[in-house]
This record gives sequence, structure tokens and C-alpha cells, in this order.
Amino acid sequence: MDKKLIRKIVIGGVMSAIAIFLGATHLGFIPWFAGASLTIMAVPVIIGAVLEGPIVGLVIGFLFGLFSLIQGAIAPTGPADVWFVNPLISILPRLFIGPAAWLVYRSLKGHVRVPALILSGIAGSLTNTVLVLAMIGFLGHLPWLMIGTIAVVNGLPEAAACAIITLAVVAAWQKIEYGRRRSDLE
Repeated sequence: MDKKLIRKIVIGGVMSAIAIFLGATHLGFIPWFAGASLTIMAVPVIIGAVLEGPIVGLVIGFLFGLFSLIQGAIAPTGPADVWFVNPLISILPRLFIGPAAWLVYRSLKGHVRVPALILSGIAGSLTNTVLVLAMIGFLGHLPWLMIGTIAVVNGLPEAAACAIITLAVVAAWQKIEYGRRRSDLE
């Protein structure tokens, strides 16, 4: 079997397992204002896409969305969680996280790797936020003004967290020099 294919399968599997673990344990949710949470559930999708390409990101995004659908059906933690039983909200938007993050990373990595990682983390996170909230709005679950507020109040901190975690994990994985530190593994 091709080594590249094996690597894609392994990284895709590990990142999928991490996404499911973060969701099942609620470690993927950071408490925020007024009972809301910030999610870093997109991070494994982004990292998988950056490391192994858009198809791996799409598969991990699908599993993230499927897990969200199942979680909304069997273990909702709030009134809005029942909306995620609809695959247009839980699955469809998550399919675009990895390809969006990969596209940003691929277009910038040859010139500026650290900013490419940061911007891919932001792009993947904002793709999730914008598409999920857009579906919630199109389906009439919340008024558009409230959706805009949620996008700013939750979406921007989530994007910052995803950018930082993506940079840290991928830089360590690829032993990239950033800042003044170098990996001792080179």
C-alpha cells in the first residue's frame, strides 16, 4: 500500500478520533458569555486538511458534523442543540471547513508558512461559524441581527483559538521554526 495513502488514513483517523473525543467529553467547548460556549471542534478538521489535503479535511468535517447530529439527537445540552438534528445545520457546513483551510494554507505556504497556518486556522473556523449560522438563519431559527451578534461575539474568539492551536500543533508536527525557537528534533 502507498505510504502517502497510509499516512492520510492514519492522520485522518487520529484527527477524527480527536474531534469525537472533544465532542463526547465537551472538552471541545470553552465556557463563554451568558452560558454560551466557544468551540474548538473545527481544529482537528483544519489540522487534518493542512497536513493531508482537502479530502481528508472533508472526511473529518463529515464525521464532526455527524457527531454533532447524533449529539443533538441523543444528548442535547441546550435548547439550540435540537436544531443540529437537521443535517443542513450539523453536517453540510462542516464539509467545507477542511477544504477552505487547505485552500488558504496551500495558497500561502510557499511564501509565508507561519502566517499560512494562522490564516488557515482562521479560515476554517470562520467557515464553520458563517455556514452554520447562515443555515440557522435561512431555516428561520434565529433573527439575522442575533446571528450577526453571535458571529462576532463567538466567531472571532473561536477563530483566534483555532489559529493559535493550528499553528502550535502543525508547527510542532512539521518541526517548523517560528519565533525564536527551533525544534530539537531536527
